[in-house]
Amino acid sequence: MKREQSKAKRNRKIGIAAAWSAAGIVVLVVVLVVTTTGAPKNAAAPTSVDGVQTFPNQTSQHVTGTVKYNPLPPVGGDHSVTLLNCGVYSDNVPNENAVHSLEHGAVWVTYDASKVTGDQLAALRKEIPSTYAILSPFAGLPSSIVASAWGTQLDISDPADPRLAAFIAKYRGAATAPEPGSPCTGGLDGPGKVS
Repeated sequence: MKREQSKAKRNRKIGIAAAWSAAGIVVLVVVLVVTTTGAPKNAAAPTSVDGVQTFPNQTSQHVTGTVKYNPLPPVGGDHSVTLLNCGVYSDNVPNENAVHSLEHGAVWVTYDASKVTGDQLAALRKEIPSTYAILSPFAGLPSSIVASAWGTQLDISDPADPRLAAFIAKYRGAATAPEPGSPCTGGLDGPGKVS
C-alpha cells in the first residue's frame, strides 16, 4: 500500500510539473507571436526625407459616404469604417477605404497611369513592400508619383528616386498613424487588385 501511495504521489508531482511546463511554453509562444507580428518596425528608418510635406491635425472619424479631401491623394481625415486591403491595384481605389489603411500605418503610393507605364511601372511595383503598403493609379496627381502616409506626403517623378524607399522606411508602420499595427487585411479588395 505504501508503494502504491508513493507511486501515486510521484505521478501527481510529474503531472503538476508537466502542466506547469506546458503552461510556460504556451505563455512563451504567445509572447513571441505578439512581439513578432503586426506592423513592421522601422529600426533603420531615416530621420528625415527631403521634400516631405506634412499635414498635421488630421481627423479620423468613421463615416458613411464620400469625403472631400485636401490634399489629393488624401493623407488622412475622416474615412470609411471598412479598410482597403493593402496590395497592388491596377485601377483607382476608393479614397475613404485607403485612408482607413493609412490610419493603420500603411503607406499609399499613387501614380499617374499616363506617365508611369511599362518598365517604370514594373520598377515601381518592386519598391512596394508586401504588407502595409498600397499601390494604385490616381487621376490628377501633381507629379508622376505621390507617396502618402498619415499626415505626410512626397511628390517624385521617378520610381528609382531613393527618397521613395526612404519615405516607405520612415512612415510605414510609424507611430505617427493613429492606429499603427492594426490590420491591413480583412477589409475591402478595391477594383483591379493585382496582388
